[in-house]
Amino acid sequence: MNSNKPKAALLVGASGLVGGHCLQFLLKEPSYARVTVLVRKALNINHEKLIQHIIDFDEVTTLGKLFAVDDVFCCLGTTIRKAGTQEAFRKVDFDYPIKIAALTQHCGANKFLLVSSLGADPHSRIFYNRVKGELEEAIQKISFKAFHVFRPSLLLGDRKEIRTGKKIGAFAMMALKNVMIGRLKKYRAVQARDVAKVMVGAAQMNLTGMNIFESERIQEIADLL
Repeated sequence: MNSNKPKAALLVGASGLVGGHCLQFLLKEPSYARVTVLVRKALNINHEKLIQHIIDFDEVTTLGKLFAVDDVFCCLGTTIRKAGTQEAFRKVDFDYPIKIAALTQHCGANKFLLVSSLGADPHSRIFYNRVKGELEEAIQKISFKAFHVFRPSLLLGDRKEIRTGKKIGAFAMMALKNVMIGRLKKYRAVQARDVAKVMVGAAQMNLTGMNIFESERIQEIADLL
């Protein structure tokens, strides 16, 4: 593909903490002529590059040509508490992303960029980490030209919903930031905006194969961008 040719991006999870920032960076990135978002309800954003499609994610396999893009940014995610059950959580954090990955690759997408989680491991005893790891493993098998995985620690930023536990955790992580050095450095909290910035930046790099960006590396790259 000609690197000077305007690209098209697909973003899922645009209403989330990382996804919202990712959308802003994509709209500002000159290499993208079109940014398509799949959402459950319309976003209060107007931009000449932006195309919004309100969909039922359970019917995602029927959307066809919407998946004819170059780069796919997947910021979908929920919590078991919000989903209600492990089955409902897995539907959002595994079933939807893997279907989107398969469809976009089939339609010619070259790059898939996924927000995962620190500790993702398909063999983990922790259900959350195991699902994240299983998703990474499954998407890797789809064989995109480039598959970028971002594994942030605790995410910082303004959330639409109030999560008391997250707020307490974020405060504690910020207070302990200066003593979290060496092996503990990778557990430092990271701004959701920085994760999004690095995602969009990584999509412009000539990286191929699977590339994993742990929380510490995300912060290092964000500080350079």
